[in-house]
Amino acid sequence: MKQIPRNLSRIFMAMLVVIIALGGATSCKSTKKLAAEQAAAGYAKKVDQAKKDLNAIINGTTGWPVDQQRQRVKNIKAENFNDPEVQKLITLAEKEIDMQQAELDRKAEEERLKREEEAKKRANQSKYAVFDNQFESIATAPGFDDANRQIDLALQQFESPDVPVLIIISQINGVNDYDKPTTAKQFLNLLKDTKKYKYKVETMKQNSLGKITEIEFLKIW
Repeated sequence: MKQIPRNLSRIFMAMLVVIIALGGATSCKSTKKLAAEQAAAGYAKKVDQAKKDLNAIINGTTGWPVDQQRQRVKNIKAENFNDPEVQKLITLAEKEIDMQQAELDRKAEEERLKREEEAKKRANQSKYAVFDNQFESIATAPGFDDANRQIDLALQQFESPDVPVLIIISQINGVNDYDKPTTAKQFLNLLKDTKKYKYKVETMKQNSLGKITEIEFLKIW
């Protein structure tokens, strides 16, 4: 068998090296192309999800609390998406979140004021309990003579028998509806005649001597 000339053998080896190199380069290019395509697809998916979430925030359909919505927008901004629509949606979403926060703050303040008002009423009820008891004793007096004595004692708490008496018959959203105004003496005599005290002292004004100059009752139905 004839031997392959040495020069021809070298040529074959060189060709083999070239083929392997070309194959490797082609494989490397294919891998890079695939990686680029995957990165582009991943980016597009993130952009699409960001748009969906931002639109949901704007439309108020996420079901997320405000803090979670704010964090999601923060995360989207951190991605630095080079997409004009995303940037526009971010601005709109932030405005929506600010509006939601303002509404939450308003409700929280409303609740705080309501609690303060209720606490004030409870304090006043305790403060005015002695007056309520005195007025109730007129209505529950066993006879007219005893009731008249209770009226005389109660009138000593007033600046005069003609001190105005206001009676709240309903309260709706902080607005009072009043019955026809009367005077201290007339009101106390009404308690004597009806033998019922279905009221609670709501507020009162007193002079420097502690005498009542105006009193407001809440009618208990």
